[in-house]
Amino acid sequence: MSTADIVRFYRFLATSDHPAAKAAREARKRFHQISIPVPKAVAIPMRVARQAYHQTTALGMRLLVAEPIFKAQCKSYGKNLRTDSAVHYVTGSGEIIIGDDVFLDGCIGIHFAARYADVPTLRIGSRTGIGHNSILTIGKSITIGNDCRIASDVLIFDSSGHPTDPEARIAGKAAAPEEVRPVVIEDNVWIGIRSIVAPGVTIGEGSVVSAASVVLGDVPPYTVVAGNPARRIAALKPPAGAKQKQEALSSNGTGSAR
Repeated sequence: MSTADIVRFYRFLATSDHPAAKAAREARKRFHQISIPVPKAVAIPMRVARQAYHQTTALGMRLLVAEPIFKAQCKSYGKNLRTDSAVHYVTGSGEIIIGDDVFLDGCIGIHFAARYADVPTLRIGSRTGIGHNSILTIGKSITIGNDCRIASDVLIFDSSGHPTDPEARIAGKAAAPEEVRPVVIEDNVWIGIRSIVAPGVTIGEGSVVSAASVVLGDVPPYTVVAGNPARRIAALKPPAGAKQKQEALSSNGTGSAR
């Protein structure tokens, strides 16, 4: 029997109104609908055993594989740095500097582009968490403050990776130096799932970036932004002492440009 004959036979079974073809389709349907009742006395121990096996193997992968490999890629890290059981995907050459009690969930991509700076640098402050499948691309510098919450699938990059000039782009040149601009995410910022933070952006302390937002410009402190491009939709009440702190930073010349 040739391949063409087999294809014609399967097509006959799938489309024909012949009683034999209908019976074959019904038999296949019933086969895939087979279900076996399982008493709870059997099902619960099976579920518990599976969960215990999964948690034990995940813990082993985290402690013996994922965390040691990632820590080896850091220039410095604080106490209680935790990863998930997956190994984070780090490419290129740069410095990773991490504070205390940081949690990097799932599998995160960290990509350094050495063509823009001698030592591109990623800094992550203490008590910050970054969600699964987020990607950080660093040409010069990305700085993430303390107590930040960055959800899954967030993209943060300080360079688009290609020049905006059409002739330079078709020639395969790198982005111009002025197109590679550091990103600063200040303390206690919450960035929602699938958001994008573009080059040169500073997100002020205490701000919230709503899910799926595209942040192209600076966000003032204690502001909620949303949309594409992200725009202010609400203001948040700063905690006691926040205003004095910001004024002190500005007077010392260390505050963010707005």
